[in-house]
Formats: sequence, C-alpha cells, structure tokens
Amino acid sequence: MAITQITCTSFKKALLDGEMDFSSNSAQTYKIALYTNAATLNAATTAYTTSNEASGTGYVAGGKDLVISTTPTTYGTTAYVSFAAIVWPTSSITARGALIYQAGGGTPSVAVLDFGGDKVTSESDFKVTFPAADATNAIIRIA
Repeated sequence: MAITQITCTSFKKALLDGEMDFSSNSAQTYKIALYTNAATLNAATTAYTTSNEASGTGYVAGGKDLVISTTPTTYGTTAYVSFAAIVWPTSSITARGALIYQAGGGTPSVAVLDFGGDKVTSESDFKVTFPAADATNAIIRIA
C-alpha cells in the first residue's frame, strides 16, 4: 500500500467540468479524512472511501469539514486556494496520510496528503497544518 501526495486526476477534470467551486459564495463543503499506512491513495483516487480510514478516540469516519482560508486567488500565472489548519483535539489517532474531498454527491476526491510516515497522537491534538497560502506553496495550485 502507498500514499502519494498529489492533486487527484479526477479533480482536474471536475474543475474543467465546473463541478468544483471554492468561492466564498459556494454551498459546497470540503472535508479531510485521515488514513492508515494500509491505504492506497494516489492520482487515481476518485472519491472518499472508508477503506483503511484511520480510527481512534476523537476521530469520526469521514473526517472534518475544512475552512477555506484563502478564496481562489491568482499571482502571476498561478491560481491557488488553501485551507485553515484542522485539529482533532484530545485524540488518539495513528494516520499516514489524508484525503481532501468534496462532501455530498459522490464525495469526489480533490487531493491526497502524504505525512511522510505515521503521525501518532495519544490523548493530544492531531493537527494538520497547510502550507502558506501563496502561489508557490498553497495546497491546491494550478500553474
């Protein structure tokens, strides 16, 4: 099994089809779910799944809602969007990576995050912090 950090191919097509909206007036909700090292998540991941999803105290299947910290913005020839950090407080979780996906409908995938190894909490905060919201570092960038 392997988790590869990448923007999902199906997300790229969904953007071109007009199915994804990150604007401030959008009714769409985006979520983040955590996964164990037994998961296979990569560019071919098309939707949220409970297969090999993390579990533990303080974690609920499906993960948490994300808050967009930077609405779609451009700088030069790059468009980008980012999210605020997300926390599972006082949790006991082991996760190797995460999936950002759109809630509702077919729960289409957006991006896979690879933590680079198991991230473990024991009755402490499990926090995912996103990179700086700029054209070089934002978690979702289209150049």
